Amino acid sequence: MSAKILITRKLPPDVERRAETFFTIKRNKGDVPMDQARLVELADGQDGILATVTDRIDAATIERLPATIRIIANFAVGTDHVDLEAAARRNIIVTNTPDVLTDATADIALLLLLGAARGAAQGMAAIRENKWANWAPTGMLGISLTGKRLGILGMGRIGQAIAKRAQAFGMKIHYHNRRPVETVDATFHATLDELLEQSDFLSINCASTAQTRGMINARTLALLPKGAIVVNTARGDIIDDDALIGAVKNGHLAAIGLDVFNNEPNIDPGYRALPNAFLLPHLGSATLETRNAMGFRALDNLEAFFVGKPPRDRVV
Repeated sequence: MSAKILITRKLPPDVERRAETFFTIKRNKGDVPMDQARLVELADGQDGILATVTDRIDAATIERLPATIRIIANFAVGTDHVDLEAAARRNIIVTNTPDVLTDATADIALLLLLGAARGAAQGMAAIRENKWANWAPTGMLGISLTGKRLGILGMGRIGQAIAKRAQAFGMKIHYHNRRPVETVDATFHATLDELLEQSDFLSINCASTAQTRGMINARTLALLPKGAIVVNTARGDIIDDDALIGAVKNGHLAAIGLDVFNNEPNIDPGYRALPNAFLLPHLGSATLETRNAMGFRALDNLEAFFVGKPPRDRVV
């Protein structure tokens, strides 16, 4: 008898077809984010869960999961929505999907850098609202990337991919990481404060942890040079929303570009009121090729586990 797997959201057709060849599948038919009670209810009688970032699997939820659940395969790299310590206490394996979304997310980071720097939000609004009167030598002037210092907070796979792309635009790369990365042609800063002081642009690419949540706040934003630009493709909770919105309003920041937010999709309404905020709805990994690869990687981990092999991407 095949293992029984709860898939919490609708996945690309090729991924679902492959899942059906190996497992007995239970689906979230409405394809809407479930609350914890509904997740626990649907997990009854299942052997594993293929979860996504919209599933808030906290300690209380894990404690209520049926004893049959032995693995949570995460359809994402980040695992901040899963309480890993609680999973370990229940001997529930947790896996993720590294590597496969690096390029897609790095592409979005460059889109945010360009969109924020060149005033894409204002330009699009002028076209859509029929407010573009004419071309002018001083109209809609943006900021060039060439020659500017890009500070990368978190030089993992995605940070390194962003660095390579930004170097092609002539940017000078600086970064802060837990330790230097020998393969990166960039300037390492041992502290976040040092990085911020040297960053005309800041790209946030670190994981969401107890140490990084709220790291970009009023104090740290003030360390950026006046007129800096901040972009985020990591997690929304790394940023203090009030502080970031305030830094744009008071002119300390020239613009921002965000693909991730606190409390998605119920973002702080203050962002919508900023004309120089280039905002995207969490599109980092949103290509068909990438989402297929993420699903296949999650299934690789599930299939390995249920045939008695170590999952490739085990985090717990």
